[in-house]
Amino acid sequence: MRAFLLLFLLFLLVGCEKREERVVTFAVGGAPNEIEFWEKLVREFEERKGIKVKLLRQPTDTDQRRQGLVVALRSGMKDPDVFLMDVAWLPQFAASGWLEPLEGSGLKREVFFKRVVKLVDIYSGKLVALPVYVDGGVLYYRKDLLEKYGYSKLPETWEELLEYSLRVQRGERKKSPQFFGFVWQGAQYEGLVCTFLEFASSRGGGITFRKGRLVLNTGPNVEALTFMRDLIHRYRISPPNTYTEMKEEEVRMFFQEGNALFERNWPYAWALHQSKDSKVRGKVGIAPLPKFKGGRRASTLGGWHIGISRFSDTKRESLEFLKFVLSYEVQKRLALNLGWNPGRTDVYEDRDVLKRMPHFKVLREVFNYIVARPVSPYYTQVSEVLQKYLNSALSGRLSPEEALRRAEEEVGKVVERYSR
Repeated sequence: MRAFLLLFLLFLLVGCEKREERVVTFAVGGAPNEIEFWEKLVREFEERKGIKVKLLRQPTDTDQRRQGLVVALRSGMKDPDVFLMDVAWLPQFAASGWLEPLEGSGLKREVFFKRVVKLVDIYSGKLVALPVYVDGGVLYYRKDLLEKYGYSKLPETWEELLEYSLRVQRGERKKSPQFFGFVWQGAQYEGLVCTFLEFASSRGGGITFRKGRLVLNTGPNVEALTFMRDLIHRYRISPPNTYTEMKEEEVRMFFQEGNALFERNWPYAWALHQSKDSKVRGKVGIAPLPKFKGGRRASTLGGWHIGISRFSDTKRESLEFLKFVLSYEVQKRLALNLGWNPGRTDVYEDRDVLKRMPHFKVLREVFNYIVARPVSPYYTQVSEVLQKYLNSALSGRLSPEEALRRAEEEVGKVVERYSR
């Protein structure tokens, strides 16, 4: 009897240990309201599936979130099992072999933005992640001012945007001396790379690697960067502090105070522009970014993607949680509760979503013009070089040609160093 009791207790202990091992650890960061909503979703998932999920709260700062994941994955730690990744991290994570392939998982990739999945979620022919939240650069504009100055259609080209801006700026400065035609991100940080990519791609250029070599110092890229510089110094439709201070929030607040006709920003600014304390509430429209004559529209891809660690010890349970996050129901709730732009295209047709966020019609169009930043496992280092030289061109310290030439050379050294 005593032996039977000991065996029974041992069985219970082993059983408890195994159940403890089946806990899925989900790493996610963000604002307090976002974390609170994720906690609610986790509880619902646990109740439905009977699978325990531990929410590992990461910092709000994006770089700190990335570093925390890199340390864990580089060490081969079993936790976290599931995590959100900024789109810029995906090449490094995939190339390092840290992501569990999702092939054969039953996930229907066709319900997600095909261009997005093709550009960043497939590595070496295998699906390794899927988009939870899609982002892209958009154009905000003052509907009331365009009407006031007799413009019945939106600018389709950068040349037209310049024309509109010069005229409206001239008129508005009679009562508002600090009014500008167009505000955008030009400070030395990642946002500048995103902005440049849009201008360059819409001119027929871009930021690409060919046979391991960065191709940057091209005619279209020089023309695009020259135009960006001229917006500040020659045409003066963009503020002098564009290359020193203008990041997302600085741009948003400037426009929201009623001081600009056009604004390049991300979709998050829409809800803030419509807030009660916004001076442009009810006066703002949203559209795809313009293109150069003969070019094509472009919007830099941003957002967050979800994946499973290759080192996870709960891959089956983690896949269930990943499917839950990517389900129509949860994607719709992320849109309605957090204002997130879903990775699923079908949510953009949902009546409840469109009633609350009619601008989603435009966003779906914008996301068809998505362009991705370079797919490189050392993109972080490449970006730091690009930021430095692009900003030098905007400030006038270097000519656009010289800035792009130096950037191309320095990135070449980065590639050589990491290829050894």
